Amino acid sequence: MRSAGRELLSLALMDARNHTLQLMGQYQNALEAVSFAVPRLASLNPPLWELGHVGWFQERWIGRNLQRALGTRCDPAHARLASMEPNADRWWDSDHVPHDSRWTLDLPALENCRSYLLDTLESTLELLEKADESDDALYFYRLCLFHEDMHGEALAYGAQTLGLTLAPHFLTAFTPPPVAVREPLLLPATLWQLGSEAGPGSGFVFDNEKAPHPVQVPEFDIDAQPVTWAQYVEFVGDGGYDREALWQPAGWQWLQGLVAAEGRRGPRYVEQIGVASGAVMQTRFGRTMRMQGHQPVMHVSWWEADAWCRWAGRRLPSEVEWEVAACTAARRGFRWGDVWEWTGSSFRPYPGFAPDPYETYSQPWFGSHKVLRGASFATRARLKQPKFRNFYLPERDDIFCGFRSCSL
Repeated sequence: MRSAGRELLSLALMDARNHTLQLMGQYQNALEAVSFAVPRLASLNPPLWELGHVGWFQERWIGRNLQRALGTRCDPAHARLASMEPNADRWWDSDHVPHDSRWTLDLPALENCRSYLLDTLESTLELLEKADESDDALYFYRLCLFHEDMHGEALAYGAQTLGLTLAPHFLTAFTPPPVAVREPLLLPATLWQLGSEAGPGSGFVFDNEKAPHPVQVPEFDIDAQPVTWAQYVEFVGDGGYDREALWQPAGWQWLQGLVAAEGRRGPRYVEQIGVASGAVMQTRFGRTMRMQGHQPVMHVSWWEADAWCRWAGRRLPSEVEWEVAACTAARRGFRWGDVWEWTGSSFRPYPGFAPDPYETYSQPWFGSHKVLRGASFATRARLKQPKFRNFYLPERDDIFCGFRSCSL
C-alpha cells in the first residue's frame, strides 16, 4: 500500500473509514447511555474526540491543503482553506488542543461526528480521482490512510483499557494465536542498510525511516517468536516482581507506584497467575479469559520486558537486529505480527533526519520513547512492514505489546 495508486487507495480509504465507524459502533453500544463519558487517562482520548480527529486530519492535509500535490515539499505553515466544520480546528487539532482539555470540549454528538467523517471522505475521494499517479501527488492520501489505521488500532486498545465488551467477530480477530516455540535463531554478522529509501518511485516513507544508512551488525541469536506466557510465568514465580536487582532504577520506581496503587505483581490486566499450574487469567475487553501457555505475553511495559531479560540472562534486541531477523529469517521460522515488540533501542532520528510536513509525528518524541517493531493482531495488514518504527514511552503497557530476547 505504500506504493498504491489511485484505485487501490480509493478502496483502502473507504475500508479504513468503514473500520473506524464499525469500531465506533462498539463504543456506541457500550457508552452511548453515559454520553460517551470515559476516565481522563493519559493513554486515552475521549471517543468522540478520537473519531472527529480522524476526519479533521484527513481534511486538513487533503481537502484544505492547497499544496497537497507537492507531497513532502508542502509547506506545513501555508494558509489553508476553511473546514467544512467551522469548529473543527478548535475541537480536533491535536497540536493545539492540549490532551487534558479534550474532556471539557463541547464536542458534537455522534451523528454529527459520523456525518463529518462521511463528508470529509467524500471530498477526499473526489480529489483523489483528479490527482496524478506520482508519489508526490499521492503522498497525503497514503499518509491519511495510515494515520487512520493507527487510530483504528488506538480505538481497539482503548476498548481494552475501558473494558468494553466487543462483538464476537471483533473478539476473535483481536486474540493472538498460540505459536509453536522454536529454538533461537543464530544470524551471521552483516552490514545492514537501516532505513527506507525515499525518492521518486520509492512510494511512501515515514520521516523517521529516512534515510538508509549502513550499520555493522555482529553475529547474534534471537528468539524465533515473542516470549510466551509459559516463559513469563517462570519469571513471576521466581520473584521477578520483588527483586529490585532485576530492574532498572526508573523501572523499579514505576513498579513500586503500581504495587502501592493496585498491588501489581504481573502484566497489566492480569487477574491471576498460577505459578504452580501455569494458569494466567487476563481480562480482555471486559472478560476474564485464560491465556494459553504458548500465546505471546501481552500488555507488558518496556521495564517489565527488560527485567525479564535480565532474569533470563538475555537482553532485548536492538531495532536493527530485529529488522535483520524479520527481513532475512522468515523462512527459518522468525515469526512476527502477533504483538508489537519492544526493542532495546531508544527512539532517535536516523542520520540526516528532517521532519516531513506532519512535523509532530516523530520529532517531539526522540530520546524519550522506546522503539517497538512488528505489528499486533489489531494492526491493519497494509500498515505491517518490517522497517516500520513504532514508539512509546517505556511505561506504556496498554497497547498490544510483548517482546522477544537475544543472547548477551
